[in-house]
Amino acid sequence: MKFLEHESDKIEIVDGAVDVPALIDTMVEQLPTDTPFYVVDIGDIVRKHQQWIEKMPRVVPHYAVKCNDTDIVCATLAALGASFDCASKGEIAKILSLGVAPERIIFANPMKPASHLRYASSNAVKTMTYDSETELHKIKQYCPDAKLVIRIRCEAEKAQCPLGKKFGCDPVEEAPRLIKIARSLGLEVVGVSFHVGSGCADFPIYYKAISYARDLFDYAAQLGYAFNLLDIGGGFPGDTGTSIDEVAMIVNTALDTFFPDKAVRVISEPGRYYVSSAFTLVTNVQSKRVCRNARTGAIDRMMYYLNDGVYASFNCVLYDHQIPRPKLIGGQSGKQYSSTIWGPTCDALDQLIETIALPELQIDDWVVFENMGAYTIPVASPFNGFELPKVFCYISKQHWEMLETLFPLQNECSLTATGGTECLLNGYETVVCA
Repeated sequence: MKFLEHESDKIEIVDGAVDVPALIDTMVEQLPTDTPFYVVDIGDIVRKHQQWIEKMPRVVPHYAVKCNDTDIVCATLAALGASFDCASKGEIAKILSLGVAPERIIFANPMKPASHLRYASSNAVKTMTYDSETELHKIKQYCPDAKLVIRIRCEAEKAQCPLGKKFGCDPVEEAPRLIKIARSLGLEVVGVSFHVGSGCADFPIYYKAISYARDLFDYAAQLGYAFNLLDIGGGFPGDTGTSIDEVAMIVNTALDTFFPDKAVRVISEPGRYYVSSAFTLVTNVQSKRVCRNARTGAIDRMMYYLNDGVYASFNCVLYDHQIPRPKLIGGQSGKQYSSTIWGPTCDALDQLIETIALPELQIDDWVVFENMGAYTIPVASPFNGFELPKVFCYISKQHWEMLETLFPLQNECSLTATGGTECLLNGYETVVCA
């Protein structure tokens, strides 16, 4: 198949497993070198969803749209029957447009603009979080029939992106008062939420946070509330080689201990878990500078300028504290040089990697970055007029058929016996890759 034209509304179905390195090898021979691109394995997202259901069957995942709002990702998860965590009117509109019922959305931004509250209310999105008295009065004015979830603060000591400085109330000192205020305003509070921090590396914190939630369920009962929703937030790992086994064991144990009553609905807000490993970014060396010692003439440092940087996909370096790990295509070898990797813009902030040992690269060499699905595409901008990466999506025939079999009600699809296809995934055409 030729890759000279990008078709953003298509998923390519391939026989056998989606071999991302092999696809990249083919594509770099055919695509121009001036535009970066993503190769996306949709089957990876399907596998992650299956693993979640198997390992945390009580916890209903609400995908955090802010992590990666690519249309294909959201459409795939909608087809799988996942629910969604939305943070704004725009995200709610995107998910509703996929045919997702408003009951499958939690408006999980504790600080919501009035116009966004009105939009949520008019579209029957009622479940939403709060963590302050001011927010309660605003909700009372614009969405008085909301089903409120109080967000408490219980943050991991080790997290890629801490959130506790901005969101969440103290579970012991503040939360009881805010529940009581909601009661006095005649608002319906239905449960408790928390977020231990994006990219959490301190899994026992989930146990502690769930125990705090239990205390607040009991306190609320004294005020006449009957809480029935627990939201354990996000923070789950998603890179290649990581697993949710440990956190699943801790969460399941905590739920059995503190919430044995299955009448309590448990949800979560995974983002990077679903998309990080599904996206591989392919960039190209556009420029190069050799820095030599003024006295000896020896090479002190190599500087390479790629066609993607921190204003586009690598905003994750600034926003999400990610550490890019480049992989080279083309068998470069020989002496290693201290190297710096830059993005294409004219801003000195646009630095991907300050120092890394690399063999000498040449103009038009390709450089690959794995695990680039989380907090990359949604924040990218065409600063300085540089084109954003194209996105090429693939799924194995096996995974597509599995998707059709496991989730027939969410997915309209019929695969023909000849190997051709007549498929529709929430409006996205799929074609067989020859």
